[in-house]
Amino acid sequence: MLRATLDFLLHDWLRVDELAARERFADHSRETFGSVLDTCERIAREKYEPFNRLVDTEEPRFDGEKVILPQATHDAWKAYAESGMLSAAQAYDIGGMQLPYTVEAAANTFFAKASVSIGSGMLTVGNANLLMAHGTPLQQRVFALNEFSGRWSGTMCLSEPQAGSSLSDVATRAVPDGEGFDADPLGPRYRLTGNKMWISAGEHELTENIIHLVLAKIPGPDGKPVPGTRGISLFIVPKKLVDTEGQLTGERNDVALAGLNHKCGWRGTTNTLLNFGEGRYPVRGGAGAIGYLVGQPGEGLRCMFHMMNEARIGVGLAATMLGMAGYEASLAYARQRPQGRPITEGGKDASRPQVPIVQHADVKRMLLAQKAYAEGALALALYCARLVDEQHTGAPEAAAEAALLLEVLTPIAKSFPSQWCLEANSLAIQVLGGYGYTRDFPVEQYWRDNRLNMIHEGTHGIQALDLLGRKVVMQGGAGLKLLATRITDTLQRAGQVDGLAELAGELGGALQRLGAATKAAWATGVPEEALANATLYLQAFGHVVIAWIWLDVALTSRASADAARRQGALAACRYFFAYELPLVDAWLRVVATREPVCREMDEAWF
Repeated sequence: MLRATLDFLLHDWLRVDELAARERFADHSRETFGSVLDTCERIAREKYEPFNRLVDTEEPRFDGEKVILPQATHDAWKAYAESGMLSAAQAYDIGGMQLPYTVEAAANTFFAKASVSIGSGMLTVGNANLLMAHGTPLQQRVFALNEFSGRWSGTMCLSEPQAGSSLSDVATRAVPDGEGFDADPLGPRYRLTGNKMWISAGEHELTENIIHLVLAKIPGPDGKPVPGTRGISLFIVPKKLVDTEGQLTGERNDVALAGLNHKCGWRGTTNTLLNFGEGRYPVRGGAGAIGYLVGQPGEGLRCMFHMMNEARIGVGLAATMLGMAGYEASLAYARQRPQGRPITEGGKDASRPQVPIVQHADVKRMLLAQKAYAEGALALALYCARLVDEQHTGAPEAAAEAALLLEVLTPIAKSFPSQWCLEANSLAIQVLGGYGYTRDFPVEQYWRDNRLNMIHEGTHGIQALDLLGRKVVMQGGAGLKLLATRITDTLQRAGQVDGLAELAGELGGALQRLGAATKAAWATGVPEEALANATLYLQAFGHVVIAWIWLDVALTSRASADAARRQGALAACRYFFAYELPLVDAWLRVVATREPVCREMDEAWF
């Protein structure tokens, strides 16, 4: 099911074959894209999927010296690294394939669906990409290229025990490492002390080295950290020190595992509390872990957002594929599980054989909801990936528009699947009934794995604040206007098609009400009033976007020779418009009136 859906979205809807006409992708074709998908599908089937339950039950453990992971995780990492997917989008001269990001993202869906918690190097790729954008040439050669090869892996270290989402309150400090600190060829050298919490893949033996990207504050002239995010800088802190040729020096850096977090889901990936500079591994006669500055002092958060935005799209895609996995599992179950009989005018005839539950309308409702959420979210993620390719290789005007659209759509690409594909997983459990609540079937694990995605890489509420507080109002609302233009283009085409024209009218009305609610929320100019109901705005915005995506996909599917695909896309589109889009009005009503009950609620009244 997944491969056929990917082929349709990539080639029929997004027309990625046309990218081969661009210089960067000139060596590629539909055949090479298909070969990449074939390889990833095979590796996921052989090295990931059979071990999804294993990594859930055999959690990472620390034996006092190192973290122990199942052999299957080591084998999966080795196969993924050897496939070249860590550097798939990179240039040939650094070992990459110069693959469009759209195809890379599609290929990675196989791994997320097969076993999201074994992991496929999302953080390592994001780490290396950040260094390619903001690091020095030597930092790129020594650190990024060794991550792209799979020799080393990477992390992002932002949160602290006392500062989760509030990065302005990070307490990790970085001080210059003696005389000549700024002459180190690997970058200005600092000593870091502090604690970082919730660090995925923060300690393991999968790779020779782990490269941590760490946010920390450099004290000002008065010796005190600069308040707020302005004082945050970014540092490369390797687990093991290296020389300028990328060889290990034999010195362990002062980065120590303080504990493993035991999670509801994603259990196959280590999640750690790391102590930097606590003195457990004294290095080069000084106190603190050695780190190398990336970019300029005080610009750490700006640099890190390069990685965070990639990670947010990646998290959205992971959530999507968990939704897809649950959908496929519950659909297969519903097709073979006999239960109940059709209701006729004379009631149920107990003498007739039971029918598969997939024939019952309410089960079809739950399956249609899953299809609409998961396939809609997948289409949105690939659309965003296509925007990334346009941003990097398109003509200047098209590239600028793609970048602006990405700003607006990234919170949706992360939040919609995190919320609604989790709901899809809940519906998958419901389709299986009591069996879905047992560990004999995989759907409960999919739900547990997916529950994380509304939390990490920016919580649901933070995505909402980002969208309403920044993305839709920046540049005078240019991003929202551009999105409205794209949606309107789809509405005009759909308005000429029987069966879709009515839906186009409904979406047009919802789009107008979204714009009106955006203005009404900010009518007083008081951020506290405008943003109090930002999460409901995020949900409404996401539903409008997914309705647009489904309408556009339905338009394209009309030309498909596959009757089941054609009818399935139309049914999912109709479902979303009939059952989901009407929810938008209730959410926007609260936003537009700036409903104060949550804002004014006193904590003593709870």
